[in-house]
This record gives sequence, structure tokens and C-alpha cells, in this order.
Amino acid sequence: MPGNIGLPEILVVLVIALIIFGPKRLPELGRSVGKGIREFRSSIAGNDDDEEPPSKPPQIEGVEKPSESVEGEVVTEHRP
Repeated sequence: MPGNIGLPEILVVLVIALIIFGPKRLPELGRSVGKGIREFRSSIAGNDDDEEPPSKPPQIEGVEKPSESVEGEVVTEHRP
């Protein structure tokens, strides 16, 4: 029967997954499956609690910030 899955069947599936994917890729695979399940549940429930807040934009290295603020209009010059 397809609905009657016990401990020996689960162990066989895990051993086969370990052989196919290897010990280094299994944790990554588990994380991605867990994340997919969480996203699926939140999409069904309509909750967006798991979304991360937007991060800061990346900073360019080696660029110094101006010491004083600059105010005024931005002037662009068009040459014919």
C-alpha cells in the first residue's frame, strides 16, 4: 500500500539520497526543501512574515564620503 511508509522505507530512501547527492550536498538540499515548504505554507496562508527586510545597498570600496553636504541645483550642460 502506498500510504503505509514505515521506518525501514524511510531509511532506504535516505541512504539512496546520501549515495546520489553525497554528504556535502545533503544539508544544502535539506535547507532548500525546508525553505520551499515554508514558502508554500506562507503562500497558502497569505502571510508574508518570513520575508527579510530589504538590505542596505552595497557600498563601493575606496570611495570617500564627502565631508560636507552639498546643496543646490544639478546643472547639466548640453553641447551642440
